[in-house]
Amino acid sequence: MNCNVDCDMLLMQVYKASFAVDDVVLYLDTHPDDKDALNYYHYVNDLRMQALQAYEKQCGPLLTDGVMDENYWTWIQDPWPWEGVCG
Repeated sequence: MNCNVDCDMLLMQVYKASFAVDDVVLYLDTHPDDKDALNYYHYVNDLRMQALQAYEKQCGPLLTDGVMDENYWTWIQDPWPWEGVCG
């Protein structure tokens, strides 16, 4: 676990990309034929995945499917994201 503001910045990127995904999903629920919105969905979903990967590489798992160690349940190893990086 890196104790620095980079984790806070990376988490903010995850939040922003996740908000954009949620927002466009709501729009697509009522406008499923909008090709521009669908392209935007793919774009922001890719940004979200990149942000998640960057966060988890530097700061530890953010979601349970981000646990990569086959020998230890790393989900409980680091502080929770809402506890702050430097706890």
